[in-house]
Amino acid sequence: MSLNSEEVCETRFEQRSIPVSPLRQQISLELHNRPSPKVGIPTCVSHLAIRVNLEQRQREYQHLSAFCHRYSVNPPCIDAGCFFQDFGGFELRWERHLEFSTYSFIRKGQGKQLFDGYGTQRVPQDWFDELVGELICAINLTFTKDELSEREIYQAFEGQQVIGSLVADGRARVYSSFRLHSDGFSRTIIQSEKLNSYQAGRLIQRTLEIETYQMLALLSLPIARELSPKVSQMESELVALNQQMANLSQHDDSEMLDKLSNLAGQTEQLIADISYRFSATNAYYALVCARLEQLKEQDITGVERINEFVTRRLNPGIRTCQALTQRLEDLTRRIARASSLLRTRVDLSIEQQNQQLLHAINQRGKIQLRLQQMVEGVSVAAMAYYLMGLLEYILNALNANGYQFNKLMLKGVAVPVFLFFAWWLLRFAMGYIRKEPERPL
Repeated sequence: MSLNSEEVCETRFEQRSIPVSPLRQQISLELHNRPSPKVGIPTCVSHLAIRVNLEQRQREYQHLSAFCHRYSVNPPCIDAGCFFQDFGGFELRWERHLEFSTYSFIRKGQGKQLFDGYGTQRVPQDWFDELVGELICAINLTFTKDELSEREIYQAFEGQQVIGSLVADGRARVYSSFRLHSDGFSRTIIQSEKLNSYQAGRLIQRTLEIETYQMLALLSLPIARELSPKVSQMESELVALNQQMANLSQHDDSEMLDKLSNLAGQTEQLIADISYRFSATNAYYALVCARLEQLKEQDITGVERINEFVTRRLNPGIRTCQALTQRLEDLTRRIARASSLLRTRVDLSIEQQNQQLLHAINQRGKIQLRLQQMVEGVSVAAMAYYLMGLLEYILNALNANGYQFNKLMLKGVAVPVFLFFAWWLLRFAMGYIRKEPERPL
């Protein structure tokens, strides 16, 4: 079935009108961001991890662009997350992460010694002096095909304890000490002649990431050690406040509530200050564990395995950070429970005071009712008395005009009548006042 020209145009218009998310391109490129480098064997890599904040990102880009212009190399895009370029005597791989950036200087071949002839030796010192940010991790890595004796490995690591294992299903050996050496770098040796350039690049990337991420994961440890005494003091203050709450007579509830509110504010401030750093620690630790698992290690006789060393040394620090976070969360919940109990007690005290106040008001109301009833009785007698006075004037006037009445008898008969009339009139007036609706002001 063929379509005419109008139907084709209509179909194309419908296809063009499909809304496209502005994030589609960015999400698609994310899958191909930071690919593993392809390196020849042998090769030398100097890897730097620099901690950079948001305010320094623009200066970092300008510094990298100036470096590229110095070597007549096109700089990366301003929003690039990864940059890989050949600078002649070495290759530079730059990666931008959330809170740090990495610079990997890759040089083909191998120096006369294991840790010699790195690409950083061809970078001007003034460029390193002007690097933006703080150095977190620096690694020199050598990838060689040559078989290495124990003496060569011992000398390469300057007599430090060597950790290593067989990786990549036994096709490569990785040695490291996870210590800073005389040149200020940590050192790693990879020995293999069975890996191709892609597999070697992946292994190098995983090895560098393990040491980089473990350094970033431990950034929270000094903070945890510094805050631990303060958290202990806050816990002691809460215990003291709970003991005061148990005593119902010697302490002011409002004062204790103010102290609890102050303690809660301090706790929330601490949690807000460290939540990002400690969450990042857990994320970096998970990445370290994932990279260690991807190595697929096998034992080398007489050498401690990398996975065993890293997890055994890294776990206590991570647990310390997690324990401090847990303590702060528990402290927050305990403060909330104590505040709730204290507020309940304050509410009950206020309720008791209100009940006492209502009881006093009821008592005063009863007294006012009695007084009102007394006033009503006095008012009835007063009205009857004045009515009797009026009757006296009337009878005197009648007697003066010649009418003779027994005044005493008439007054005696008039007294109950006037009393009833006054009582009825007062009741009528009170009933009318009660029935009259209130007028809005």
